[in-house]
Amino acid sequence: MNLTGLTDISDLQAEQSVLGAVFLDQNSLDAVGFLEPRDFSVPRHQKIFEVMRYLHAANVPVDIVTVTSEYLKFGKIDDAGGATYLTELARSCPTAANVAYYAGIVRSKALRRRGTEAGVKISGLYAEDFASDEEYFAAIESIVSELRPQGVRKMMGFAESEDDYFTHLTTPAEFVLSGFKNFDEWAKGLWRGWLYVLAGRPSAGKTAKLLQMLYGVARQHRNGKSHKDAGAVLLWSQEMGREQIYDRWMAMTTGVNYNRIKSKNLDFEDLGKIRHRYEQMKKYPLFVQDSAGVTIDEIRGTARQFKKQYGKIGAIAVDYLQIMSIPQKRGESRAEAIGRVTTAAKQLARELNCPFILLSQMTRDSENAAKPQLSHLKESGSIEQDADVVEFLWHDPDDTDNGGKVIQSFIAKGRDIGVNEFRLLFKGWVQRFDDLPPKERDFGNAKNRKR
Repeated sequence: MNLTGLTDISDLQAEQSVLGAVFLDQNSLDAVGFLEPRDFSVPRHQKIFEVMRYLHAANVPVDIVTVTSEYLKFGKIDDAGGATYLTELARSCPTAANVAYYAGIVRSKALRRRGTEAGVKISGLYAEDFASDEEYFAAIESIVSELRPQGVRKMMGFAESEDDYFTHLTTPAEFVLSGFKNFDEWAKGLWRGWLYVLAGRPSAGKTAKLLQMLYGVARQHRNGKSHKDAGAVLLWSQEMGREQIYDRWMAMTTGVNYNRIKSKNLDFEDLGKIRHRYEQMKKYPLFVQDSAGVTIDEIRGTARQFKKQYGKIGAIAVDYLQIMSIPQKRGESRAEAIGRVTTAAKQLARELNCPFILLSQMTRDSENAAKPQLSHLKESGSIEQDADVVEFLWHDPDDTDNGGKVIQSFIAKGRDIGVNEFRLLFKGWVQRFDDLPPKERDFGNAKNRKR
C-alpha cells in the first residue's frame, strides 16, 4: 500500500479513523461537514470521502456494501485499495464518538501541507513574466487565498446563539461620523461594513464631498484618541495628484481661496494659515495614493497592511470606480467585470469592518432626467446590487441660495436606513459643503407636485 505524502503515521491514522467512523455511523458526515476532500493527504482517502458524501447527499445508506458497490459500478474498486482496504477502514475506528476530534487533526495537517505547497508555488512565480508588480502581488494573493478552508457555516438555533446575541445587544454599535451633521443625525454616520457609492452629475462636487467626508472621518481621533483608535483613512485618487488633493483640503479647512492656492497667489497670512493647518493635518491618519489604474487587489493588500499597523480602518475611498484597472476575463462583459470589483469591495468592507466609499460615473441619460435614479449609475446592475448606500448629487436650477450653489443630496438606496434627501450649499471658492435646512415646498405649484 503506497501512502505518498504522509510522513507521520498519526496523520494516516486520523484519516482512517474519520472514514471508519462514517462506516460505523453515516451521520458522522454531518459532524465533519467542515472537511473537504482535499484535506485528506492520501488520494484514495479523498475519493472514498467524496463517494461517502455523494451517497449521503442522495439519501443512500453509507456502509461497506454501498461504497463498494459504487466503486464496482465504475470498475474503480482498485482505486479504493480493494474491498479489503474498505473493510480495514471500517475496523480502524472502534467508535464514532470521537470523529470530530479526528477530523480536526486531518484539517490542521491539511492546512500545513497546503502552506508548504503555496510556498513552492510562490517561488515558481519568480520565473514568470508579469506586466506589473501589482499582477505579481495579485498572483501571490490568489495562491495564498487557496489556503483558507472553504468552511461550512453551522446552522444555529436560539439556545446555541444566546451568549453571542446578548453580547451583540450590549456591545455599542460602531459608526464613523461623516462630518455632515444632518446626514449623521439621520443615519448615525457611516456604518462599518458599508459599501457606499457616491455618484453625481458633472460639476456637482463628488470629489469635494468625498474629501470633506474623509476629513470628517480622520479628524475624529482628536478626542484624546491615538491614530490607532481612530483608524486609518485611505484614499486612492486616480485623476488628481496628491498636491491637488491637499490644495482642496487646505482651502476647505482654512478658508483660503481655492483659486489663490491653485495659482500660488498667496500672501504671508495665507501661508501662515496653511502652515498651521498642515501641522494639524499631520496628526490625522489620512493617507493618499495618487496613481491611475489602481486594482482592487492592490487596494485589498494595502488596506490589510494598514489594518495591521493602525489596528482599525476608518474608511477606504476610491475616486473613481470606472477608471480603475478592471481586466475582463474571456467571455465576460464590462458590467460583469465591474461587478467583480464591487463585490470584492463589499467583501473588503466587511472583512476590515470599515466603510468603503466608491465614486461612480452616471449615464448620459441622467442629464435628461429631472432627478437621478438608480438606473442612471453607469454599469448600474452590480453597483446597485452590492452597494449598501447609493447617494446622488445633483443641481436643481429652481433651488438657489445667495451663499453658493445649492446641491441636492439624494440617498436613493439605504440598506437599514431607508432613503432621504438633503440640501447642501457648495462654496466652490473654499471647496466646502454646508448643510442647509429642507426647502419648503409650494404644494400648490404643479411643478413641485410632480417631483
